Amino acid sequence: MDFRTIVPISPMECKIDYQSQLVLVGSCFAENVADKLAFYNFKHVVNPLGILFNPVSIQNLIERGLNNRSFTEEDIFYHNECWHSYEVHSEMSHSDKDLMLNSMNEALELFGASLKEASHFIITLGTSWVYKEISNNAIVANCHKVPQKSFKKYLLTVHEITESLRNIVSLLRSYNPNLSIVFTVSPVRHLKDGYVENQRSKAHLIAAVHSLNDVRNEGSRLSYFPAYEIVMDELRDYRFYSEDMIHPNSIAIDYIWGRLVESWITSEASKIMQEVEKIRKGLLHRPFNPDTDAHKKFLKQLEGTILSLQNRYPFMSF
Repeated sequence: MDFRTIVPISPMECKIDYQSQLVLVGSCFAENVADKLAFYNFKHVVNPLGILFNPVSIQNLIERGLNNRSFTEEDIFYHNECWHSYEVHSEMSHSDKDLMLNSMNEALELFGASLKEASHFIITLGTSWVYKEISNNAIVANCHKVPQKSFKKYLLTVHEITESLRNIVSLLRSYNPNLSIVFTVSPVRHLKDGYVENQRSKAHLIAAVHSLNDVRNEGSRLSYFPAYEIVMDELRDYRFYSEDMIHPNSIAIDYIWGRLVESWITSEASKIMQEVEKIRKGLLHRPFNPDTDAHKKFLKQLEGTILSLQNRYPFMSF
């Protein structure tokens, strides 16, 4: 008897291997996946301008990156002794205006170039709730602790999200026709919006993604990875959440990563991942006596394994 349901995952049309170049954008769940990619030495870029939660802000940043539209002084503001931009995460904020603009534009240049060269683009949508700046009705990516009275909270409709996602796909394909695009909805719960409101938000995101006619159609190079559904339907227990009861914990992230590997990463790449993992564990090994011949032999073998792997994949680092 099976005591749980397993979410089926449609195989990706173009699976990920060690020649793939991945770009990940979106909520903090994108960072979780990127951490795994980094551990296994895949080529990837993640959120160069910080975490983004809503589809409109992601679309705006993609447009900037691909069109080489640099940030200027008009795009930043001063608040609480720091410079900020409503288009990016607060990790880009800085007390020095010039340093901030230089940092933002360097990250933007990296982002645009990465999108044009990428084989796979993974977009993790976090929420349908957005904040509009009252003065100009523009959706912001981050409020930067500016007083609430400056904003109007708004729930994006399914139609608005769908149009934003269509624009993203169209723009990416105009610069990179063969790009494989992966949509996923973050399993992180935005409970500050409210319990019912969080479910409405996720429902709008899921409905919008699946309203794209091309998703799962053969030859479309559009895919959906059910991260949200795996947590809700397979794990569905608070023991898979961190102490805040909002973010999936390391066990849940490991499980989701395992489901991704088995369905979307080539078997050849999976074998190489095992080699990388063995090396990582070997580097973490701390012997009782480092001066023994046995340990010196172990280190020499480990060094040989690393060099052999780097000869095949020069971009790898340990």
